[in-house]
Amino acid sequence: MTRRSWMGGAAAAVAIAPQIKAAKAGDPIVDTHMHTWSGDAKKWPYDHPYETDFKGPKVGATVEELVADMDKNGVTHCILVQTIYHGWDNTYTVYCLQQHPHRFRAHGLIDPTDPQVTDKLEYWMTKQGLAGMRFSAIYYHNGARGGDAWLTSPAHHRLWQRAQKLGAVFNLFIATDQLPRLEQMIRRYPGVQVVVDHLSQINLGGDNVQQHLDKLLALGKYPNAAVKVSELTSVSASGKYPFADALPWVKQVYEAFGADKLLWGTGYPGSVRGVYDRPTLAAELTLVREHMPFLTAEDKRKMLGLNAARIWKLPTS
Repeated sequence: MTRRSWMGGAAAAVAIAPQIKAAKAGDPIVDTHMHTWSGDAKKWPYDHPYETDFKGPKVGATVEELVADMDKNGVTHCILVQTIYHGWDNTYTVYCLQQHPHRFRAHGLIDPTDPQVTDKLEYWMTKQGLAGMRFSAIYYHNGARGGDAWLTSPAHHRLWQRAQKLGAVFNLFIATDQLPRLEQMIRRYPGVQVVVDHLSQINLGGDNVQQHLDKLLALGKYPNAAVKVSELTSVSASGKYPFADALPWVKQVYEAFGADKLLWGTGYPGSVRGVYDRPTLAAELTLVREHMPFLTAEDKRKMLGLNAARIWKLPTS
């Protein structure tokens, strides 16, 4: 190690240390969208349900790398979201949760067309400790894979009834023209907390953006609906940090949902961010802290952690 590299590393550590101290001493900092997957395909096989020729991801995204990245940047907690790479087998996500149960909450995946979807929700929550599930309706968009009628099917009404009893949180990876179906369920089952992922994956550089956005904004009136301001890399027109072109749209989401229902999430741990062309965790924090002038200081506290702590029942100090 050269004197210059040592000094650079020391300076970075000094810059980060106040963030870690503040996070530990005060508010939780919660990344609400974190994918991990195994680096050991023999122990935890890959089983992508929508790509039969899937050979596995480029690299592993392990819990060990995640915790190191969290500690380096003062992130106190993460909400783990089962990756599609492991399909409906949530055991690696459960393994991650068990390593750090005080720092993580976790969501699994269930085949939404499975007739036993309700029983599987109960199993993963009551026997394996998951906080809820993610349903990726977007993979069934425009009639794909048999279509998305399951969103409001009798089986899913039973699912949501059970979810209310269990206190489940549902993440929805969903296209905007599927949101009216989701709205029916949100309205009918107010005891189920719903979180819409990635601003409903709206292409903010595409056509009819306001028309698409209005469907998301319509959910803002429901107390049990929240939204993740996440994946700006993939939804913004530029794809360039700090995503200035996307922020007027984000402001509309803020105005419709209110500061109490906005959540911050990033996606990948540590060096895996670079593999998938995502900003560093430090940059993602700076995005909220310095590049969203429509947020007050209190709004930022809520978005970066207090809202997630309330939804997932995390410690706040």
